[in-house]
Amino acid sequence: MRIALPLLAGLLALAGLAWQQGWRLPDAWNPWAVLDVRQPPNLLTPWKLSRLRDDPELCRQALQTSALRVRQQADSPASADCPLHNVWRIEGGQARLSSSFLASCPLAVAYALFEVHALQPAAQQVFGQPVAQVDHLGSFACRNVYHRKQGRLSQHATANALDISGFRLKDGQRIVLARDWQGEGDKARFLREVRDGACDSFSTVLGPDYNTAHHNHFHFDMGFWQVCR
Repeated sequence: MRIALPLLAGLLALAGLAWQQGWRLPDAWNPWAVLDVRQPPNLLTPWKLSRLRDDPELCRQALQTSALRVRQQADSPASADCPLHNVWRIEGGQARLSSSFLASCPLAVAYALFEVHALQPAAQQVFGQPVAQVDHLGSFACRNVYHRKQGRLSQHATANALDISGFRLKDGQRIVLARDWQGEGDKARFLREVRDGACDSFSTVLGPDYNTAHHNHFHFDMGFWQVCR
């Protein structure tokens, strides 16, 4: 403790001097700065995403740094079986969507990060062209995990999860998880790069390697558990 206190005092003094000289943390590494989707995810990204959950204005500022087309949705009544708060309808981004989907704010911003820093770079690397459409199976569903009659609510019950089944490239090629996950070809390699890259943006990433229930889609969610499989 005798050593730690002088060291702490010295660090605080250096920090104070740096502040007086005008030095500031870059926003990407400032935990209180707005999350900028244009910046690659880093160690602070989960914390910044968690701050968006109950702060619609902070959410709006983060979404404004993205290319997503969004519409804010009214909160549902607290008496609803699966009440929704600070939820947005995502209508598209760099790639169009097979249909719009509802997303909690953290899921919406994580999707924007995923598209910019994982999905489109993987498509360019493997195919030399962008993804033009993302095909999905939906986000919000008021249900328990695996549709069980008893048990905990799914992340889908709060629009905190999205299931993606495939992609369409600019030249019209389709990439479908149920068909293209297996093998060593470009489509399989692309899907694995997408899965791995998604783990930098979402809390939980589950795909065909996880279990048979996910044989035909990626499950992305912003729940408590950190899983990448």
